[in-house]
Amino acid sequence: MRRHNPPAPAAAPPALAGAASGEALQPWPLAERPGFLIRRLHQIHVALFAEICAAHKVTPLQYSLLSALSECESADQTTLSNKVVLDRTTTTGALKRLEARGLVQRGKSPEDRRSHACRLTPQGRALHALMEQDARRAHAATLAPLDAADSRTLVALLKRIVDASQTRCDGQDLL
Repeated sequence: MRRHNPPAPAAAPPALAGAASGEALQPWPLAERPGFLIRRLHQIHVALFAEICAAHKVTPLQYSLLSALSECESADQTTLSNKVVLDRTTTTGALKRLEARGLVQRGKSPEDRRSHACRLTPQGRALHALMEQDARRAHAATLAPLDAADSRTLVALLKRIVDASQTRCDGQDLL
């Protein structure tokens, strides 16, 4: 699979600058590393989502699958896996758990008997609608330390990074 180099930042922070040029590296505290901060933010969001959406007994990953299915009538597991950017094994496991709760219906695809077509059940559609406000509150709580303008800026910057990374490879390599 051909990989493309990510675009170079216009001006790297001092701790990052030496990494590309071979210069002596400066000390680099965890709290200044983008990957570490993004992982911590993800942990914070998952904790807030779990707290705010606890009554629904749905994980953020499962909510993403319910949301993806709510946007379409039916989708095969590979399409859903790509849409929520998860590997197929994780997607299949999450869909099986949602199916066991009666929230998703899975069956052989009429177009391709080798694949499973998935759709929300009426209970799944109702739960997705019911938890929409709580899920939005969890996202708002994640961004609560920022004002509205900074929240929009952060989301725009995250989208820019994600969009640029998607051009590097097909997405599956990044999992």
